[in-house]
Amino acid sequence: MKTTVCFFLNGEKQVVKVEPSRTLLDVIRKDLGLTGTKKGCGDGDCGGCTVLIDGMPYNSCLVLIPKVEGKEVTTIEGLAENGQMHPIQQAFVNHGAIQCGFCTPGMIMSAKYILNANPKPTEKEIRQGISGNLCRCTGYQKIVEAIGSLAGKEV
Repeated sequence: MKTTVCFFLNGEKQVVKVEPSRTLLDVIRKDLGLTGTKKGCGDGDCGGCTVLIDGMPYNSCLVLIPKVEGKEVTTIEGLAENGQMHPIQQAFVNHGAIQCGFCTPGMIMSAKYILNANPKPTEKEIRQGISGNLCRCTGYQKIVEAIGSLAGKEV
């Protein structure tokens, strides 16, 4: 039996009628066509599907769609404004913090949360904040440097 769920995705109202057992990740990708959020492990271990729900980071592969009723969901697509990359996205590019790019959307969403929660995080706090996001390419140093470069700046 399908259920109707109303939520805001990147600032736009969405009304979807789907099976209540569907995950937010699958609805975002398959029903709403936003493929920036990646499906990695499907078990909440890799962080590739990290989105912000009311400003808090969640692995969207673990969130059943009814849980976002009335909430604001932000994906990687929701960060850019007027065709311009968000400062976090630009910092990742500037610091070479992207390789294959698969982990990048989830990593950037975690970085957004880190910097919103603490505009001047230490390296240790950055590393702790991205600990739920796996990257097999960069070794994390460039990612940490990219996030650290924004410390004290408005993001």
